[in-house]
Amino acid sequence: MYTIEDQIQDTLDKIRPFIQRDGGDVEFVSYQDGIVFIRLKGACEGCIAIDDTIKYSIGVLLKDEVPGVIDVMLAPKEDEQ
Repeated sequence: MYTIEDQIQDTLDKIRPFIQRDGGDVEFVSYQDGIVFIRLKGACEGCIAIDDTIKYSIGVLLKDEVPGVIDVMLAPKEDEQ
């Protein structure tokens, strides 16, 4: 069965090469109540454009391609949980 998590992962795989080209990466963490939680890694950590990347790149693509996604947020860092 093709789950919403599968759809999210497949959509992130579409944008991943563009993020990796700039030295970063994106990791799917979880999906709850319409919100996708991700982690940005590599060069994306601490980047001043992180909010724009989430809102205007990753968020727009996920909301457009995955029914039910209403927002994308950064998950807490693994050592902050």
